[in-house]
Amino acid sequence: MTSTPVHPGTTSTRILPPGLPEHLDVPAVDVGAVLRGAARRYGEHTAFHQDGAEITYAALLAEAAQVAHGLRAQGIVPGDVVAVHMPNCLDYPAVYYGILMAGAVFSPTNPLLPPAELAFQLRDSAAVAVVTWGAASGVLAAVREQVPARLVVTVDASLPDSLTLAELRAGQPSTAPDGRPQPGELAHLAYTGGTTGRSKGVRLTHRHVVTNVVQSACWTSGSTAGLDAEGDLLLDQVGSAQEWPTRLGTGVSVTITPWFHAMGVIGYLNVPVLTGYTCVIHQRFDPGAYLADVERFGATMIGGAPPVFVALLRHPDAATRDLSTVLGLSSGAAPLPVTVIEALRVRFPDAVIGEGYGLTEVTMVATMNPSWRSGVRKVGTVGVPAHGTEVRLLDPYGAEVPTGGRGEVYLRGPQVMEGYHERPDATAEVLVDGWLRTGDVGVLDADGYLSIVDRAKDMLLYKGYNVFPRELEEILHTHPGVAGAAVVGRPDEEAGELPVAFVALVPGAEVTAEGLREHVNAQVVHYKKLREVHLVDAIPVSAAGKVLRRELRDGLTAHT
Repeated sequence: MTSTPVHPGTTSTRILPPGLPEHLDVPAVDVGAVLRGAARRYGEHTAFHQDGAEITYAALLAEAAQVAHGLRAQGIVPGDVVAVHMPNCLDYPAVYYGILMAGAVFSPTNPLLPPAELAFQLRDSAAVAVVTWGAASGVLAAVREQVPARLVVTVDASLPDSLTLAELRAGQPSTAPDGRPQPGELAHLAYTGGTTGRSKGVRLTHRHVVTNVVQSACWTSGSTAGLDAEGDLLLDQVGSAQEWPTRLGTGVSVTITPWFHAMGVIGYLNVPVLTGYTCVIHQRFDPGAYLADVERFGATMIGGAPPVFVALLRHPDAATRDLSTVLGLSSGAAPLPVTVIEALRVRFPDAVIGEGYGLTEVTMVATMNPSWRSGVRKVGTVGVPAHGTEVRLLDPYGAEVPTGGRGEVYLRGPQVMEGYHERPDATAEVLVDGWLRTGDVGVLDADGYLSIVDRAKDMLLYKGYNVFPRELEEILHTHPGVAGAAVVGRPDEEAGELPVAFVALVPGAEVTAEGLREHVNAQVVHYKKLREVHLVDAIPVSAAGKVLRRELRDGLTAHT
């Protein structure tokens, strides 16, 4: 079995996990090797828990193997796309790994997609099978005649002309099938969030997925990757317990990040499995219930998008629950406001707070702040490049931006996608000489730490001046009455775009829209001043926690 050496990016050579080699070797295996190796190592240790039910690593492998054999028995062949149309649940991991061990392609779909969007994604991916769940199955039933799927498998549901998951698995072998996929074969067909337009299918091979899982797992646990006696993935935790107190096989997390999203399926499914975590599944986010289970199960890590941390901090139980077991906080999907980071430091003084940065097009993660206790974590940054990852910033003319200057973020590394599914033009727009144009605006400091200033597409132009929404949102978040904020541009014939804020208030806050406008405008130059502030019940976000700015812009346009 060969390995792919992953070398550090040019800006990360001075920031490496202590004890880890400069070059990280990633074994050339399929994604199923993550589960097979973990099941062999952690066996009867609980892998996932939900509502009083649980599944061990050994049982998870057995169920995944049955899913794989069942799919093959139903005529699913290597390369076929199988869509998963379900929320996080105890059956999801077995379905996920079963699809991949069958040689098929995993294509996740948001179970809350409206019928038209679901039909588009299933047609675009040419999914030959769909695994659906409970309440979501009604949406699939409504578009059944519009999509190519010939096989429907239901979990906690019943549809005409479909199989239940139990029926699919019945009588099938509980040992992993032969004929493992090759590293270069397609593993994920993952669709972008669609926050700025129609979703595109991102093509990710087994090599992409395994590489990003290993990059993240080794960085966050102080480990190196190798193979066990059966040729499956095995981590060796070479880092000290002083630097990484959560040892392999001892971590616990309460999981709410959706597995149909890149951050979820890599960071909160594959990485926990590889590192031997016990994951407590919450299907919906209830801050009080979440905090209760952090205390009950002794969670060592809390992860999610910024709205999760804001909600947890503002819940009254945050002050009364015993949260002392939490040793790590991990945030992604969108930048954490600095005020939120400061509040988290006060509530979790023993926890390492790490922000990372990535996108579906790089499988999940490209940069991470140091996870080891002695590492330098710079507030407001998303860290340094992962092993094998390079970052550079270019201006609109393609010239390198000097240290401290703003430019569009370009990424290069072994986790960068093949391209968009059947979208050669769109692929050519973002993949340039091996570099991925992210559309994000960033700043690199002298130590190679990256800060994401904003999305290039979100930047406003007011009379020729660049206005970055995040700067105004950060100021809004300094007001004690603000629970959430988003800034977009209102088209204006004379000025180009006028900065407009949408703000959700803390319950009981006594503040007016005009008061918030004055709070911001007193701290910025004239061209950045907010022209309007609209108070709303909640800021619309995607399932991954990203602000749906398109909805806000559409609302402004409709009421112009």
